Amino acid sequence: MPMFVDKNEGFQHDHGQHFALTCASCGVFAHMTPVAVPCFDELSRYKPPETGLVFRCDNCNAPVFLRFPVKSYGENRVELSTNFIEVERPRENFDFTYLPEETETLFREALDCYSMNALNAFASMCRRTIQRVFMDLGETGKMRIFEQCNEIRDMAEVEGATFNVVRRVLFDTDAAREGMPVVTPTEAGVLMEFMRDILYESYVRKGRLQQAMMMRRYVAEQVDTPQKNGSHG
Repeated sequence: MPMFVDKNEGFQHDHGQHFALTCASCGVFAHMTPVAVPCFDELSRYKPPETGLVFRCDNCNAPVFLRFPVKSYGENRVELSTNFIEVERPRENFDFTYLPEETETLFREALDCYSMNALNAFASMCRRTIQRVFMDLGETGKMRIFEQCNEIRDMAEVEGATFNVVRRVLFDTDAAREGMPVVTPTEAGVLMEFMRDILYESYVRKGRLQQAMMMRRYVAEQVDTPQKNGSHG
C-alpha cells in the first residue's frame, strides 16, 4: 500500500479514501481523514528522514498523529514508508478486578507506557510487575510461570531470539550483567501478550473460578434449605 505526499494532490495512497486505523481516543476501527499534511515544497527542500501527518477520526473527530519514515524523494511526490508509527496507541484493555492493588498499579503504568509508544519504559514496568507477582506467589509460583512461558512460546511459535528477550525482561534480575534488553516494537508486542496471559492465569482465572464456585454453592444451599424445612412439617 504505497503512500505519497503528492505535489498537487497532497496525501495519497493505493486505497484511495479508505485509510482506517483503530483510534486511540475512542477505540473504534474507523476511517481516518487527513487534516494536516506537510507541504511538498518544504519536504523537497529540507528532505527530512521522517515526517508527521495529522488525521481526523471519522468516528469521534479526535486527532490522530502518525509519524512516517520517508522512503524516497521524487520530482512530483515524496514516498512514505508504510511502517508508520502511531504517536499514541489505543489503550490496552485488561480485567484488573482480581489483581492485588500494587500489581494493578504497576501494570496500569506499564500499559500507559505502551500506549505512549515508550516501549523500553513498558519493558521496565513489566519487570517491576512480574517481580511483584513473584513476591506474591513465591518460588513455586515463579516456577509455574516459567513453565507457562515455555508453553506460550510453543503454542504461539515465538522465535528463539524474541523469546530470549522476553525471558530476560521477566526472569533476569536488575543485577544481571547484561542489564535490561532494549526491545523492538515486535518484541514489545510479544511481551504484552506474555504479560496478559501470565496475569490472567495467575489472578483473573482463579478469581473468576472462585466467584463462580461461591455462587453455585450459594444457589445450591438456597435450593436445599426449603427442602430441609419442608421435611420438618
